[in-house]
Amino acid sequence: MTRTFITGADLILPDGLASGRTVVIENERIADIVDGPRAASAGETRVDLPGHLLAPGFIDVHVHGVSGIDSLDGDGAVLAMAERLPRWGVTAFCPTSMACAPGVLDGFLNEVTRLCGKTAHHRARVLPAHLESNFINPDFRGAQPLGALRTLGPNPASDLHPHEFSGRDVLAVIDRRRADVAIVTLAPEIDGGMELVRALAASGIHVSIGHSGASYDRARAAIVAGAHQATHLFNGMGPLGQRDPGMVGAILTSHDVTAELICDGHHVHPAVMRLAIAAKGTSRLMAMTDGTAGSGLPPGSRAQLGGQPITVGDVARLDTGRIAGSVLTMDRAFAYLVRQVKINLVQAAEMCATTPARALGLNDQGHITSGALADLVALTGDLDVARTWVGGVTVWEPGTPA
Repeated sequence: MTRTFITGADLILPDGLASGRTVVIENERIADIVDGPRAASAGETRVDLPGHLLAPGFIDVHVHGVSGIDSLDGDGAVLAMAERLPRWGVTAFCPTSMACAPGVLDGFLNEVTRLCGKTAHHRARVLPAHLESNFINPDFRGAQPLGALRTLGPNPASDLHPHEFSGRDVLAVIDRRRADVAIVTLAPEIDGGMELVRALAASGIHVSIGHSGASYDRARAAIVAGAHQATHLFNGMGPLGQRDPGMVGAILTSHDVTAELICDGHHVHPAVMRLAIAAKGTSRLMAMTDGTAGSGLPPGSRAQLGGQPITVGDVARLDTGRIAGSVLTMDRAFAYLVRQVKINLVQAAEMCATTPARALGLNDQGHITSGALADLVALTGDLDVARTWVGGVTVWEPGTPA
């Protein structure tokens, strides 16, 4: 049995900030949280972190890439993301796909299958995937490639099989890889959309409504049918109106929906973030990045998003100028919530770790409590990442090779 003591830091616990306490780690888990420092004996390790914060490791449920790597780059891409993300405090993530051809999707999920649930040696945990799927509204597709979108109704372009829908090939991949799919984003108003919501929810997949122009009533019906998540709230959906609340209104007024929020200040104004928090609370909002291969790269860098060239700026953009995801990292999302949105450290940790874990049913992740997995991030007073642990093992600290 190995034992590590982390002492000197202020702990961000579920019920508040605690000083003068030591986190005791044994065999990948938090064994105890005790008062005062603890001396290390032979074979034990003590980590002193005065002036630091210790937070639960961040969980990113929607990330397409980082540091030049796109999730759809091919074999090895998801592993490379897992190795790089701890630099920004991420201890677990849902690799996220774009709408793509079924063969590309199958290859992506094949790697997720190999990594999901396996011991994380010097990397973030790979969770089941998030499919920002082919079944979205073309008018709200954002940077999703139009040619990859699929229908769920009759396909008039098919002379041989006019009653076959074009999405059958993609659904076959999802069905075959169901165990390694956590979230599917879809638009409930497309033909067959409500039926797909019911089918996916019944299979245990988390259905997330997004890239959609659904009305308030259609969105509410989808929520009743089992769509209990929402993809990047306010983005890729119609606006909130006082006479036509639309999908945004349905999400904000439903306690059954946990919504993603891109916390970079470019996708959503901080005042609107405060509005969402006032409506739903931090227990129903997940900070996420919608990060791309441009995340972590300097401005002006070029990268790829699902095979499409993007340029790094305040956001990621296609060559047409259209926004194509973010260049955000989870540590900056946490800092933005504290500094610009003005929520407290406990609330920020809830949005960046606890709520995503709860939404995915990860009961032993996302919080600093006895018995939880020792997935932790130490932050400096400036809220920069100083060290990241996964299962009590240091996976990133200054000097770690990129």
